[in-house]
Amino acid sequence: MKWLDHLEEILITFLIAAATLVIFVAVVHRYASGFPLSAFQDFLLDINMGWAQELCIIMFVWMAKFGAAYGVRQGIHVGVDVLVNRLSPDRQRIMTSVALSAGILFTGIVAMLGARMVWENGLAYVALNALGLDAAGHYEGPTTPDLEWPTWIVYMAVPLGSSLMCFRFVQVLLNFWRTGDLPHHDHGHVDGLDELEPFPVVEQKP
Repeated sequence: MKWLDHLEEILITFLIAAATLVIFVAVVHRYASGFPLSAFQDFLLDINMGWAQELCIIMFVWMAKFGAAYGVRQGIHVGVDVLVNRLSPDRQRIMTSVALSAGILFTGIVAMLGARMVWENGLAYVALNALGLDAAGHYEGPTTPDLEWPTWIVYMAVPLGSSLMCFRFVQVLLNFWRTGDLPHHDHGHVDGLDELEPFPVVEQKP
């Protein structure tokens, strides 16, 4: 599943970079529009950047949902294991399995409810019309205020992100049953620094 890992990382990286760029452009535009630069100021005022905040909110929602799945895979999520560590190894294994199973159940339920919400919020209307079927029992659904995108596109982050998160919990649980290991993230480690060679020490002669 390396392709899925790379897709997950590429999507999160793209959303972070795009949101940062949009916020930067919007802030620069807002402040530059306040300077009395005659024709250039009029040109800036004619540019509508009112959609920037809404777009960034949407991108951060998607980033959060897929970032949560990435966190499960990498073992980044915070866990309180003080009591679990005091148990015997067999009971630790049971409690860990129960906790991971609870994560699978919870994210699976959220994914199903999210899919139903998206379907009833406009996706059913679009899909049935595209297939040439009767969509009389469904409505087109609302749109976002600024971008005027169908809201079901925004809400797709819930079933997709939760489904991926559920899949990651299943992966972690199966790997735990096979090896007894859980993903662990060292917060003091920075990727790429271990490969760097230390700077040579130059001895100064007296």
